[in-house]
Amino acid sequence: MSGAPGVLTIEDPEDPRLADYREIRDAERRRRDGTFIAEGRQVVRRLLSVGRYRVRSALCTPPALHALGEALAAAGVPTYLVRQDIVEAVVGMEFHHGCLAAGERGAEPTAEAVLAEAPGDRLVVLEGLGDSSNVGALFRNALAFGVGAVFLAPGTADPLYRKAIRVSSGATVALPFARLRDWPRDLDRLREAGYTVLALTPRAEAVDIGELGNGGELGDGRPLPARLALLLGTEGRGLSAEALAAADLHVRIPMAPEMDSLNVAAAGAVALHWLSRIESNASAARRPRT
Repeated sequence: MSGAPGVLTIEDPEDPRLADYREIRDAERRRRDGTFIAEGRQVVRRLLSVGRYRVRSALCTPPALHALGEALAAAGVPTYLVRQDIVEAVVGMEFHHGCLAAGERGAEPTAEAVLAEAPGDRLVVLEGLGDSSNVGALFRNALAFGVGAVFLAPGTADPLYRKAIRVSSGATVALPFARLRDWPRDLDRLREAGYTVLALTPRAEAVDIGELGNGGELGDGRPLPARLALLLGTEGRGLSAEALAAADLHVRIPMAPEMDSLNVAAAGAVALHWLSRIESNASAARRPRT
């Protein structure tokens, strides 16, 4: 496949065409360059199929090129074919995924643009999640449960950091996201778009999330809104007092008394699963009976 159009075989790890793949752990350099790195066949395939970001080039070993060659060629991505030892010499660490792609971030979308694009009736809002693994895991959960977009409060880690992309299984390059810089007042933008903001918290006075949707109500007698935005905070401190005050409703996941909270990614998955069930049940109820 080294002779295929758009594929160049490179045998020198100092080749300047491989500059995008050096120091891949340097997050600050990526932000300065306006690039990000996607790792692994599944992630690169998702990056190509979604088409949300321009892919500058790909770096592949022969087995990875065999798996991804058609997709890379169809997308017109310049591809560098290298041996495994060349990959490791370039990236500066052991690397077993066989494939990387350099993407361009482009202009960061506004919250209004993302709201206009977001499909479905579910959003996720993250406050203060500084751990890239948790951000990646929550994006993966969001994509799995049909969330239309993710919004980021100040202090939340970069979804296009390589670890976040990897942990998300490519969900961070698939889902639209935007930052809410005027926090928490920017939650009003979501309300203006018709979303009710649910803050997930372990507080005892919060509504049991299992009560949502029973009888088409929020659990306190109010009708269940069609559009919901789930607000999640960092582990330990949880949501800020300001964010809790700005939410429309507090909900909790009931659990045994021996444990009062879950990892934020696990809690997000439980909550999103329940909200997706509510949406499925509501859709079924709206279908005409034959």
